Amino acid sequence: MKTRFGVALMAAALLLYIVLVGGRAVAFVGTGDPVGIAMGAALIVLPVIAVWALGRELWFGVRAERLGKRLEAEGGLPDDAVHAAPSGRVDRADGEAVFPKYRNQVEDAPDDWRAWYRLGLAYDAAGDRRRAREAIRKSISLAPRGA
Repeated sequence: MKTRFGVALMAAALLLYIVLVGGRAVAFVGTGDPVGIAMGAALIVLPVIAVWALGRELWFGVRAERLGKRLEAEGGLPDDAVHAAPSGRVDRADGEAVFPKYRNQVEDAPDDWRAWYRLGLAYDAAGDRRRAREAIRKSISLAPRGA
């Protein structure tokens, strides 16, 4: 719920940015000055890139959540005993301790989306967000369509 609120807040902020900057962009383009036109064009292009990036991340989140729910329904989520802080954050040492188990699963079955998803969770628990996202993306690419 907290994550969804954050995403909604960021999307609203981006929308506000587009509205506010859009007026400035039109004003710059309307000056007829080459520098103003260039600045106006940049102010139009940058929000488009931001919308694309936000959409890409939202779609990643939807697909990752869908796979997580499927894995949970199958009883395939990790059940390792790891200590979590009151915030829900896994203790990094505990996360690193269980990591080799999931890395070995991926090495044993490199085409198994479930193994990649669990590896992504292990990376996340170990505090390596970049690799966690890479592993989840790999899981999404290996999962059957519609999963």
